[in-house]
Amino acid sequence: MQSTENLSNQSDLPRVSVNESTVVIYRDTFVSSVAKNVLLVSLGLTINFINGTLIHTYRKHQIFYTNPRYILFAHLVVNDMFQLSLTISLFVLSYTSRQMPCPVCLILLCLSVLTTHNIPLNLAVMAVECYIAVCFPLHHPQLCTIQRTYGLIAGIWALTTLIILPDIFILVVTKPPEFFVSTVYCERANVFGHPVIMMKRDVQYIVYLSGVWFILIYTYCHIFFAARAVKSSAQDSRKARNTILLHGFQLLLCMLSYVDHLLVRVLMIWFLQYIVHIAFVIYVIVMVLPRLISPILYGLRDKVFREHFTKYLVFTVVIKS
Repeated sequence: MQSTENLSNQSDLPRVSVNESTVVIYRDTFVSSVAKNVLLVSLGLTINFINGTLIHTYRKHQIFYTNPRYILFAHLVVNDMFQLSLTISLFVLSYTSRQMPCPVCLILLCLSVLTTHNIPLNLAVMAVECYIAVCFPLHHPQLCTIQRTYGLIAGIWALTTLIILPDIFILVVTKPPEFFVSTVYCERANVFGHPVIMMKRDVQYIVYLSGVWFILIYTYCHIFFAARAVKSSAQDSRKARNTILLHGFQLLLCMLSYVDHLLVRVLMIWFLQYIVHIAFVIYVIVMVLPRLISPILYGLRDKVFREHFTKYLVFTVVIKS
């Protein structure tokens, strides 16, 4: 770490306080910046193409419209596509346009937070649907209706909206009116950096993720015991258990997005000169790659969906050839 006395000629570089010392985070070189943005945009386009193909397969076959499981999966994939597009757009804008109008920045940040928080809740609802299908198969058609599924999706968006609304209220109360017509560096910690918001965010993450983990563990345990009690449906129960475990794995990836800023600060202590590159790697692992894992784990492993998806690909290749 270098003190500010030795960096008087670098006052335009961003600084971060670590252990009561001010340090400088050096920006990328031009070549490094271009390489990172090209790589990230390429990954985003590839992942969204795969996800878009899955959604197109869902839209082309009416069998998926009548199954709550596929409706929830489609919502998860569409949400991932929006979340990926927003986060990559913010990343590219941080390099190409460091300052942007505050209203535009607020809209992008709020949408990014909404789509990020939707994912764990969607996973929890999918886990409950699996739990009902295995443990209460006779009641599944009555409990898991199409109308209730769409209602739960609306509830997911309403709950995540309630999560971000207090942050906006605190911002309106604590910032002068001039702030909302100015240009800002569009980064969440910069815009929503009030200590009350940061404290609320930490408490909120603990309560939020604890609730989702409780649902996953509860449903997994009941599915596990149901599989042992009913030998004739062991294969279906095993598949449901594996699905719950995949939900847990995906939730672990979601949790990383809530602690990545802490991880960067810890690594900054030992690897300050490489922190820009380390932060980029963490960003790709936490925010980008999980959007590719979701369709592979939940879509292509499903026999019915995989068959229709394969037929669509074969048909598309034949038509183009």
